[in-house]
Amino acid sequence: MFAGRLAPLRFLGVDPGGPRWPLLVLETEALLIRPPATGDFAAWSSLRGQSRAFLEPWEPLWPSDDLTQTSYRRRLKRYAQEIEQDEAYPFFVFLKGGATLVGGLTLGNIRRGASRTGTLGYWMGAPHAGKGLMTEAVREVCRLGFVHLKLARIEAACLEDNAGSIRLLEKTGFRREGLARSYLEIAGRRRDHLLFARLPGDPDGMTA
Repeated sequence: MFAGRLAPLRFLGVDPGGPRWPLLVLETEALLIRPPATGDFAAWSSLRGQSRAFLEPWEPLWPSDDLTQTSYRRRLKRYAQEIEQDEAYPFFVFLKGGATLVGGLTLGNIRRGASRTGTLGYWMGAPHAGKGLMTEAVREVCRLGFVHLKLARIEAACLEDNAGSIRLLEKTGFRREGLARSYLEIAGRRRDHLLFARLPGDPDGMTA
């Protein structure tokens, strides 16, 4: 059975006029996982700001206005459009109760038709890294992808020297499938990435 509790949630701050897919709240033993909202700006900008040195080696270059409220509003508008069009499902990850933001993840690049595939991306605030929280969040969002969104495959990629991300993917049932040369521009230069994927029947309780 689906382990998280699904609930419709009005997209706070940006109303896409009735998205095709309901917005979801996922709850686990330790976490609340839900779409970003207008009221999350202060917590998001603070956590990203204090985690900048921790995150920048693994991410594309940050725009100069990345942590501003104007930039955040643009993010919310894009998120609403992506959800409405069944293209991506962004989430913020909070400790149980919803008061403390710890990170974020997105099930994006959704392809339907014969593919039925999505791509997983994630980030963790520096104060909360290494505590198993993102492992729990990834498992729950993968369950959402397979059980509710009916995906047949979820992909992920990480840098060859990102040992923490490799451990996370392996712990959550992803299998290494190869190496993509010059896959993404990270920290200002093109980098090779390890490619991972998991299927609904792979271990870790992902079957319905």
